[in-house]
Amino acid sequence: MKTKILLAVCALFFSMTSMRGQNISLPAPQLADNVSLATALQQRCSQRSYDTVRPLDKQQLSNLLWAAWGYNRENKRTAPTALDKQDITLYVFLSEGIYRYDARENTLVEVARGDHRAATGKQPFVATAPVNIVFVSDTRLLDNAVMSAVGCGAIAQNIYLYCASAGLATVVRGSFDAEALNSLLHLDPAQKVMLAQTIGYPAQ
Repeated sequence: MKTKILLAVCALFFSMTSMRGQNISLPAPQLADNVSLATALQQRCSQRSYDTVRPLDKQQLSNLLWAAWGYNRENKRTAPTALDKQDITLYVFLSEGIYRYDARENTLVEVARGDHRAATGKQPFVATAPVNIVFVSDTRLLDNAVMSAVGCGAIAQNIYLYCASAGLATVVRGSFDAEALNSLLHLDPAQKVMLAQTIGYPAQ
């Protein structure tokens, strides 16, 4: 009897653990070795051809996401938003799953398992590029589409400059099926998909 109870408790524990998802803890961002801002501005460009074999490692993901929308001082972030509402959430699409970027914990929180990169846009390259990021605005925090778009633009430019400084390729995109993304990300009516951006090593 005791053995059966123990097995039941163990099964419940493992079930609850699996329900938490496979979150990814990221290392502390390290940008000291990147090129200067002036060089990054000179090299900033949009690219649509990616090395489909070489993924970004955890350090690169940490650096990229911190540069995009991390905390650079107490409660303040690397990109501005209207009235400091911080209404933008970044969803990171990798080959193994979809993750929400938790900047406070420097963690990727699992949203869905499996390769859903093709859902992030209508261009063929998005399905095989290492990383796609979807920008989502919460209108409960900021109900102003123009200013939310301004915030997304600031984050997107941070990504451009980081990629230019780190030898990565990127392109920002506005062509996607918003309704399909809403369903895939389990968004509620107050959350709006605003923008997408692709990142990876440039094709050789």
